Amino acid sequence: MSHAAFNFQTLNPDTIVDALWDVGLRVESGLTALNSYENRVYQFSDEDKKRYVVKFYRPQRWSAEQIGEEHQLAAELQAAEIPLAAPLSLQGNTLNQHDGFWFAVFPSLGGRQYETDNEDQMEWVARFIARIHQTSSQRLFSHRPTFGLAEYLTEPQRLLEQCSLIPASLKPALLRSVARLDKSLHESWHTNWVPLRLHGDCHPGNILWRDGPFFVDLDDARNGPAVQDLWMLVNGDRREQRIQWDILLEAYSEFRDFDINELSLIEPLRAMRMVYYLAWIVRRWEDPAFPRNFPWMTDEDFWRRQISIFTEQDKLLQEPPLQLMPEF
Repeated sequence: MSHAAFNFQTLNPDTIVDALWDVGLRVESGLTALNSYENRVYQFSDEDKKRYVVKFYRPQRWSAEQIGEEHQLAAELQAAEIPLAAPLSLQGNTLNQHDGFWFAVFPSLGGRQYETDNEDQMEWVARFIARIHQTSSQRLFSHRPTFGLAEYLTEPQRLLEQCSLIPASLKPALLRSVARLDKSLHESWHTNWVPLRLHGDCHPGNILWRDGPFFVDLDDARNGPAVQDLWMLVNGDRREQRIQWDILLEAYSEFRDFDINELSLIEPLRAMRMVYYLAWIVRRWEDPAFPRNFPWMTDEDFWRRQISIFTEQDKLLQEPPLQLMPEF
């Protein structure tokens, strides 16, 4: 696979139309690019005026086996009546290939934004996440990775050490702040949890509201602790977080037990996500979409803020884990 393909430079409208024609879909209108940095996603209508979304996976990121496991989980969740965007089987396959690109087609389904401050919606989401975990815990991924420090800390740290985007005057301070996080994470991260197949990136942006929650984007699915699919739904100060966790876990526990010891992973997971996300942008910088959408990466003030954010997060890692009400 060429470097140009990795950056989607060879994915043009003709290629997309031809790929869809190969699986029996004729594009009549649309090919509207949707918001996605890692992959390329387009909405279109076919000759019967049905609306679809086609997703072209970034080459060299996931293998066909790993994407297949994502599709298998989606099929299992759909069979369990979980409201989730699952790929369509076209000519017998949910995963197809054209000109070196793997792609999948989904029904186009609209919805409102999930309201992060709506306690009723939070309860609904928690119940459905518990139901997702009921199904996903029946087996583990064989090809997809498991959450851990190597992927989310060690590799990103190495990438930041080699990064030329970081101003030379700030690089030593930034790397020191990451090194402190590394030390604290090695002290606080543990594997005293039962792994299960996760959504993996269950933040509010991946939840639509259609008379109830509707989950999208299993692209980051991997094995890990249940708390990973919950912690990004919580925000605010310590008191507000405690209230939200009480709401989430009471609703979650209606369908599945939650191991309260996993709450000690919240701040480690947050720290890992911070470092991983920053390194992800650096890793993709040669893709023209990234400098266009993340222009602040070349500003000194951005890197100063990162040093401050990492320093504050390291302090949080030193604090005792979140404690909830006695019933949990």
